Amino acid sequence: MSPTREEQHWMYRNMVTSRRFEEAIAKIYFEGKSPAFNMANGPIPGEMHLSDGQEPVAVGVCAHLTPEDVVTATHRPHHQAIAKGVDLDKMAAEIFGKKTGLSGGRGGHMHLFDDNVNFACSGIIAQGMGPAVGAALSRKMQGKPGVAVAFVGEGAVNQGGWHEAMNLAAVWNLPFICVVEDNGWGISVSKKTASSIGSHADRAAAYGMPGKRIEGNDSYAIFEAAGEAIARARAGEGPSLLECETYRLAGHFMGDAEAYRPEGEKDALFEKDPIPKMRERLLADGAASEAELDTIEEESAARVDAAIRFARESDDAAPEDALTAVFAA
Repeated sequence: MSPTREEQHWMYRNMVTSRRFEEAIAKIYFEGKSPAFNMANGPIPGEMHLSDGQEPVAVGVCAHLTPEDVVTATHRPHHQAIAKGVDLDKMAAEIFGKKTGLSGGRGGHMHLFDDNVNFACSGIIAQGMGPAVGAALSRKMQGKPGVAVAFVGEGAVNQGGWHEAMNLAAVWNLPFICVVEDNGWGISVSKKTASSIGSHADRAAAYGMPGKRIEGNDSYAIFEAAGEAIARARAGEGPSLLECETYRLAGHFMGDAEAYRPEGEKDALFEKDPIPKMRERLLADGAASEAELDTIEEESAARVDAAIRFARESDDAAPEDALTAVFAA
């Protein structure tokens, strides 16, 4: 299964939009935080986790999804949110803590929620597994169409909640796919140090479901593997596990000195930056012209600029609203 020309353009557009958004956020994040760094200062307070380099996983999977399908994501969620179609204006406003944000500025960047496209994320490791399995169960019980996809990092696979959710997805034969983004690092701990197995895709056998590892941060290979897993889930054939090798070009969080990385690792990763690689591939395959790709990049930059402007110009969330909308009536 290869992406059509239209799907390739969609993937490239969303990868570029995600990268431009992260670049904008990275620049703004440090406003008000110098000369003495204080995480609480500036227009974007708190931690910030960027997804530079991991864009192929989001677009390769989400190219097969509809707004009715459910996605739960991680504390590093921007690329997944953009690929799932989350409102970019409201997403930016949420990150800025504004009233016009997805949750009125209450959640911040690690707790984005857009019920129009069935997207949610959490800062708790592996937390999205249970809700995604629950969403898949609800669709099966109600006879409704749709699949649920839980994106997790490779460190999350060592959490007990991950295994419990995987077991139930298999026992109940649910339309569920777990996508492991393996960027090699759980904060500052390498995968080889923390995990007893080289490929988490091999763990699928313990739950009687297919498992596949996709090497090389390749959006086309991820598209193919995800398409097979999602089609299988839609056909009522049960859950799947995908592990996608990817690269984190930024630190774990903004301000991370990354002293734990081996010398030369980041330079080598930037040489494999997936966005220029995809541009080269689109041109080489004749799937796009220079002018078409330039237009995509210009439109993506303009879209991000508009979202950032919307966020900056929106009213701040009122302190007295902090305790409203906490519990459903």
